[in-house]
Amino acid sequence: MSLENFAIMRHELLLTAVFLIILIAEVFTAEKDKKRLRGFSIILFSVITALGFIPSPEGSLFGNMYIASRTTTLMKNVLNIGTLIVLIQSYTWLGKPENHDKMSEYFLLLLSTLIGMNFMISSGHFIMFYLGIELATIPLAALAAYDRSRNTSAEAGIKLLLSSSLSSGIMLFGLSMIYGTTGSLYYTLVAARISSSGLAILGFFFFFAGMAFKMSLVPFHLWTADVYEGAPVNITSYLSVISKGAAAFTFIIILYHVFPVIIETWQKVLWIIAVLTMTVGNLFALRQKNMKRFLAFSSISQAGFFLLAFVGGSQLGMATLIYYALVYIFSNLGAFGVVAAISNHCGKETMDDYDGLYHTNPKLSLVMMIAMFSLAGIPPVAGFFGKFFLFAAAADKGFFVLVTIAVLNTIISLYYYLLVVKSMFINKNEMPIQTFKSDNMTRLGLIICVAGIVITGFASGLFEIIRNLSFGI
Repeated sequence: MSLENFAIMRHELLLTAVFLIILIAEVFTAEKDKKRLRGFSIILFSVITALGFIPSPEGSLFGNMYIASRTTTLMKNVLNIGTLIVLIQSYTWLGKPENHDKMSEYFLLLLSTLIGMNFMISSGHFIMFYLGIELATIPLAALAAYDRSRNTSAEAGIKLLLSSSLSSGIMLFGLSMIYGTTGSLYYTLVAARISSSGLAILGFFFFFAGMAFKMSLVPFHLWTADVYEGAPVNITSYLSVISKGAAAFTFIIILYHVFPVIIETWQKVLWIIAVLTMTVGNLFALRQKNMKRFLAFSSISQAGFFLLAFVGGSQLGMATLIYYALVYIFSNLGAFGVVAAISNHCGKETMDDYDGLYHTNPKLSLVMMIAMFSLAGIPPVAGFFGKFFLFAAAADKGFFVLVTIAVLNTIISLYYYLLVVKSMFINKNEMPIQTFKSDNMTRLGLIICVAGIVITGFASGLFEIIRNLSFGI
């Protein structure tokens, strides 16, 4: 294997190296010094996140089962940025006494999932894709059950594992049908041989059902709220952003490059699922009082907006998805960062607890307000431009009815996002959350999120840069 081959797999190999370094550090670190692993691991991951932006060669490995391009590299860098923010926001939580004996496991499991997601994105063969998705999913179930002292966390892990097993079985059944009609599992050969036969269409539907579970699309979303509520806040934020983003990136690559022959079929399916996901997610979000369940249904609704980028089947759609995923990472992690800061301080996680928060913790309230405005798509923050480009990508292919429904759902979402703002700034509370000062790492994570929301919104050339890089694989 030449040096160039190593460069092609740079992201996966760097993550594996960090995994091994943390594992060795865990063995040789004294029990009283375990807390130092937090900062050490975050610094290591910061380094490889920065290294990811160094230009690397494109190419394929393992008989074209692994493919690297500028598009896949960009997607991996976006996931690395989000993961780094999650790690920074996890610093305080990992320092709690109950996490002292399992601190390194958190980093090892999280890195394992990210390696799997990278293989998903770079896969050129459905076997490579499946290995990646399982490597990403199984450690996620362990992360959801990370807090062993809480029954709800164990329940979240079991629900995620069982639901993932069912979705994987359905997906494999669909892939077996696709293999039966094309005689191959290579993306390029499947794209060349697939037809509009009944078996191929049925195989695609089963495959789509498995991917819809990973993205929390209606009607495959029922696990989401329970798992998000039961898992620790920082792991919930990782599930809602990084896991969902990786599934969306992988799915759009497969749709565009494996199933272009049946585009008319999957466009209709995605049209219906997008409407259902946006609407159901919004309607259920209106009823939520627990902040984690609230953000869970918000993320379901956002997944419906993601599909607007898919339906066009164009380069604009690919670029829009990557841009919106970046905006979504900063916005959602900003909201989860505030929820985590308050949860770590006093354990409160309901919307009613946030009444009057501005009077005692104005900075946290402002961060949450900016995040809510971005998720709602209120100008001039980045979420507005992200949704605008999503609408433009769908309208470019003539899906005007879908865009109209999406705009109406945006108005509905505006109401429930503003409920949080109203709770913090307007509602009265005789016993509000007491004034507290977050630690430096929590503040750093929130500052990065706010800066990302502002910069991605006002940096007018960013979308064009992403569009130029998103030419396919």
